[in-house]
Amino acid sequence: MIDKELFASIIEFTPLISIDFILKNEKDRILLGLRKNEPAKGFWFVPGGRILKDESIEDAFKRISRNELGIEYNLDKSNFMGVFEHFYDNSFFGDSFSTHYIALGFELQFDGNIIGKKEQHEEYRWFDIDELLNDPDVHKYTKNYFHKEKGIR
Repeated sequence: MIDKELFASIIEFTPLISIDFILKNEKDRILLGLRKNEPAKGFWFVPGGRILKDESIEDAFKRISRNELGIEYNLDKSNFMGVFEHFYDNSFFGDSFSTHYIALGFELQFDGNIIGKKEQHEEYRWFDIDELLNDPDVHKYTKNYFHKEKGIR
């Protein structure tokens, strides 16, 4: 694993590439987690994580789904929603530099129970799309996945 100082430098000077999961259940409700860490601490956010150096998107997809959800999904079971950018004024390391993500959004049908690690989220909850769009505690970057002009809804 990369050491903390080097990781901080990477976040300060380069964008991170991540995978975000837009998980829908049989009632078309969306699964969100309450973020424990910066950036976006205290907001409801879609599950996801960053792609590691020398890791294929497919391998990252499996690892992140296993870690975040407790269920390993294959990339071919998803619907690619597009590329999104997330800009934050702070980072996991504090307020001294920003974080920039290039997020790959993937929609998945989800019919299981969340049994993943809770390293990033305190709790998980299902939201109706209209509910999450109107909730001030749902982060704006999560809402971006559901705006009509983005073609997701």
